[in-house]
Amino acid sequence: MFNNIAQVPAYPFEPDERNTSKYFRVYNFEGNLPDQSDLLIPHRKENYLLVFVKRAGGIRHWIDTTAYILKDDTIYFTGPGQVVVKEEFKQVWSTGIAFTPEFLSVQENIAISSLPIIHNPANAHELILNEADVRVVEDLIAKINVEYQQPGEWQHRMFSAYLNTLLTYLSRLYTEQFNEKNFLTDKLLLKNFQGKVNEHFREVREVGDYAAMLNISPGHLSEVVKMQSGKPAIKHIHERLVLEARRLLFHTSNSLKEIGFDLGFSDASYFNRFFKRETGVTPAEYRAYIREMYH
Repeated sequence: MFNNIAQVPAYPFEPDERNTSKYFRVYNFEGNLPDQSDLLIPHRKENYLLVFVKRAGGIRHWIDTTAYILKDDTIYFTGPGQVVVKEEFKQVWSTGIAFTPEFLSVQENIAISSLPIIHNPANAHELILNEADVRVVEDLIAKINVEYQQPGEWQHRMFSAYLNTLLTYLSRLYTEQFNEKNFLTDKLLLKNFQGKVNEHFREVREVGDYAAMLNISPGHLSEVVKMQSGKPAIKHIHERLVLEARRLLFHTSNSLKEIGFDLGFSDASYFNRFFKRETGVTPAEYRAYIREMYH
């Protein structure tokens, strides 16, 4: 699973040559075998990916440092930048819908970009469906597949409308399964702050700098973040650094110095002290432990 690579590669979105859209794509697997080219290779996608797994036979995949045994009649979803490893190679029956951040920026898709399953506040990647949910999802995916086969001036709008309906339905299930029921002003501010941290954590470490990006005072940002999440704003910044460090320690063979430098630490010893303070173990100890557990 662990490849001797300089960094986790980011795979750009690849449009379907048979379709005119540059911003979304539909994949259908009916018992055929997925592409083997990225098997066992840790990589990032630059797009969102939603997959309805109809039948997968217990295939194991990784998202960041969590392993998922793919379940039948289940939704799996990832966002840009997350590390994925396809560990097994078996027949699969599934439909995948990929779309880019640019797709969400189009005026008629702005509503999609605000949905919980897109923001993913619970950092979840698996959505369990009951029989009624499966029927709804299969019906909407069938409609999406029909539109996908009809390129033309109305395709984008029809595809967006059906995808909006599907993601709205799944977002309702998401809030039920992960107890995220209220997305009010303060909750939105927390998510905007987390989004900025996700974009700039390598180079921006001060709460005041993030407050400036959000056009509010550092005090107000700190108060809202603590109230909504139970953690100080600075803790969110540190946890995002730790998450990325864990990803790189787990999925690459980079040296500790290289990983620290990639995360914005000019001094390897400072990175070592920071990681141990936040996790209780050194980066080397974490790498040895996690690889012994899952190798």
